[in-house]
Amino acid sequence: MSSFGEKISEVYESFFKRTWSPMTGGVLLAVLAIYMEAWQRPWGIVGGLRNWGDWFFYLIGVFGDKPEHPLFFSSSVMDLGLLAGAWISAVIAREFAFRVPPVLELWKGFFAGILMGIGSTLAYGCNVGGFYSAIQNLAANGFAMMIGLIAGVIVGLKYLYWEMEHFTPGPAGPTFLGNIPPAIGLLGIIGLVVAAYAYSNSSVENAPLMSGYLLIGAGIGFVFHRSRLCMVNGFREPFMTGEAAMGKAVAVSVILGTIGIAILKYAGLRDTSLFVVTSFWWGSLLGGFIFGAGMVVAGGCGSGSLWRVAEGQIKLWVVVVAFALTNSLLRYWFEKNDWMSKLGKAIYLPDIFGYGGSIILVIIAMLLWYLVIDWNEDSNKLVIEM
Repeated sequence: MSSFGEKISEVYESFFKRTWSPMTGGVLLAVLAIYMEAWQRPWGIVGGLRNWGDWFFYLIGVFGDKPEHPLFFSSSVMDLGLLAGAWISAVIAREFAFRVPPVLELWKGFFAGILMGIGSTLAYGCNVGGFYSAIQNLAANGFAMMIGLIAGVIVGLKYLYWEMEHFTPGPAGPTFLGNIPPAIGLLGIIGLVVAAYAYSNSSVENAPLMSGYLLIGAGIGFVFHRSRLCMVNGFREPFMTGEAAMGKAVAVSVILGTIGIAILKYAGLRDTSLFVVTSFWWGSLLGGFIFGAGMVVAGGCGSGSLWRVAEGQIKLWVVVVAFALTNSLLRYWFEKNDWMSKLGKAIYLPDIFGYGGSIILVIIAMLLWYLVIDWNEDSNKLVIEM
């Protein structure tokens, strides 16, 4: 019989050390996405990255208008929470370290980040806001981006195969700061609670809302890192190795989140226009294609890049910086020339199919994807040969 102390140790290992299954990650991610929307607004990534890019261009004099403060801008606080949650998970599990990749990987990260910035501008979001959260919010643009993502992933994968035949990556750089004590990560949890408490007692307008964005965002980052859930792998692996665990987890996550968020909108608790943007269909399709190719070369999507940044992957730092600056600059130019409204139409699926029909449509689409990649896992019919 194990002692109480041994039981505590076992629970600690389960929560902070062992890698969770992708399906566990997908289910928890759906729950947290519903929590985020119930708190105030859908979960997104790009808005926060753009806010950071806007500040860079404002400080060097390119932009004239002062952006919102990153500590009081909802999407930015979500991203900071995601970074914090993933960093805490990585430190406690002793998986954090700054890892410098070969020079070729840094250049790939730079150009892939630019592609992701362009794609996310056209699609009004990355794989999170433009696909995952968009479908959960019953927006037609989410389906268009999914098709574009799949096509872009195939092109990106073919590039990687070509690169492997013609280039050698060279030696990796050093790894350092990989021995941070787990106790520092546990102190990080206390820091998050203190920051949320400070937000809730702040007199700044909308500051109390930031406490929820921060804590739920941290939960998302923690889940991503513990389960190593990766939407890039979800789309890439069926065509590269045939492996389908990530893809099936993402499909189930989309279904669960859709049902929860549809209830919020049906009950009138959230505005039906949330994440229903004027990018259906060519904006989301083309944006998804460009973003999909970029994220395969980068080795991380919008969310995957952030949690790998928190893990210390220097290549993904380059990706995120190029992604943020490109999205900021291109979005600024699009808005200045009134292009954002010309990327397509805004279509809310319940306006066409009703709530029941829209939910069934999402379930059918995700189950079809689930079945195809599950069949491919056994047959390898869709695997692209090098």
